[in-house]
Amino acid sequence: MPDKNKFNEVFNRLKAIFKPYAKKMVVVQDTPKCYYLDTHYIMKNKKPLCFGAVRMGKNYVSFYLMSVYASPDLLKGMSPELKKRMQGQSCFNFKEVDEVLFKELVKLTKAGATKFSNEKFIDGLRKMQGS
Repeated sequence: MPDKNKFNEVFNRLKAIFKPYAKKMVVVQDTPKCYYLDTHYIMKNKKPLCFGAVRMGKNYVSFYLMSVYASPDLLKGMSPELKKRMQGQSCFNFKEVDEVLFKELVKLTKAGATKFSNEKFIDGLRKMQGS
């Protein structure tokens, strides 16, 4: 059985990675089990573009970073250790704090925020959504 006290620490540390971006985005949910950020960009489906989220699960804490799904080139150079934590195309799972991997996520999140603040990139996403 996973240690829930560790999960709280993991959740708070992962949430802290997103906190610097909250001022320029929309905090959709901020609870002890979920922290969710949307951008201000509205897509063709009339919904905002999700930036990312942290979610406390039963077996691990998940860190979702949608920019890596929208722009897989951000994953070039990703460490094999972080790659092992990846589930799907935009989710990273953790059971405990890992300083090295969290620092890598900080850099990846910053690169993702830069992508998601680029108007040309967002316009391209909107066009892709329409096809």
